[in-house]
Amino acid sequence: MELQEGAFRSTLVTIGRKTGVEHTVELRAVYHNGKFYFSRRNPNSDWLKNAISNPKVKVQYNDHILEGTASLVTDEQICKKISNLKYSDHRSEDARIVLEVTLNE
Repeated sequence: MELQEGAFRSTLVTIGRKTGVEHTVELRAVYHNGKFYFSRRNPNSDWLKNAISNPKVKVQYNDHILEGTASLVTDEQICKKISNLKYSDHRSEDARIVLEVTLNE
């Protein structure tokens, strides 16, 4: 399977931090340098809190379900790059919390 760099609609599956049950949400994602990225302007989302609590996640890319490990991005340059790839308008300038998903091999 060949992965294409750029932004696209995707499904992120996390494990509920309270329920332990899979939680699925459709989000705009970015694939860049071999990793998937998801971002928000604020930390108030269940999917983000779930991924921080239990970093084992799944990403749907086209018709494939890929398993990976999530972590918060602390490098401001990477955060800015992801925002620029994700948005082509003024939203790319907003500060964002970025979640990086490294695929399991």
